[in-house]
Amino acid sequence: QVHLVESGGGLVQPGGSLRLSCAASGITLDYSAIGWFRQAPGKEREGVSCISLSDGSTYYTNSLKGRFTISRDNGKNTVYLQMNRLKPEDTAVYYCATAWIVPGGLGCHPEYDYWGQGTQVTVSS
Repeated sequence: QVHLVESGGGLVQPGGSLRLSCAASGITLDYSAIGWFRQAPGKEREGVSCISLSDGSTYYTNSLKGRFTISRDNGKNTVYLQMNRLKPEDTAVYYCATAWIVPGGLGCHPEYDYWGQGTQVTVSS
């Protein structure tokens, strides 16, 4: 049974940092990647970053401008999202999910419909 649990969200001031964790169980190499997605109220869900489970290759949405870094532990059971220089527009619920990276690094999309419960990130003064 695939199970994903996010943690690490919270309230931070603009310019601050957070490190999100996604603890995954039941994940095998049959799943291409783990991705982070976010959704703000009134906005469409967007892909943030994904990491391949096979070779560790990554995808980042271009709008992040290098502020976010995705990584995984050696056992591939936990995926992290380091979020730096946070901005108010980063405020959203962040979800991790099984994902697929578009060949050529052109995008990342959820697949198989496995999601965590989400963790709230609020960036505000």
